[in-house]
Amino acid sequence: MADSTSGAPITRDAVSHLAHLARIALTEDEITRLTGELGQIVDSVAKVAEVATPDVPATSHPIPLGTVTRPDVVGETLTPAQALAGAPASENDQFKVASILGEEQ
Repeated sequence: MADSTSGAPITRDAVSHLAHLARIALTEDEITRLTGELGQIVDSVAKVAEVATPDVPATSHPIPLGTVTRPDVVGETLTPAQALAGAPASENDQFKVASILGEEQ
C-alpha cells in the first residue's frame, strides 16, 4: 500500500487485503472503484504534505470560528398547565410515562 515515503501505488490486492482485514465484502467492481479513489486520496494527501512547511501554520478550519452567544435574558415561560397541555398523561405537574424497567425506582 502507498504511503508518503514509498510512492507505491494503491493496488487491487492491497484494497482486497484491507477489505478482508476489515471484514468488508467487496465486489470486483467495488475493488476497482476503491482502488482508483484511494489512489486519488493518497495523491491528494501527498500534495498537501508537499506544501505543509514550518512557516505555514496548521489550521482546523479555513476561516476563524468564534462562539456565537446572545445575552441570557429571562423571558416568558410556560405554566405547568401549558407545558402539559399536549401530554397524553400527567400527574403532579409532571409528564406521566410508562415504566421501562418493569418496576418503580
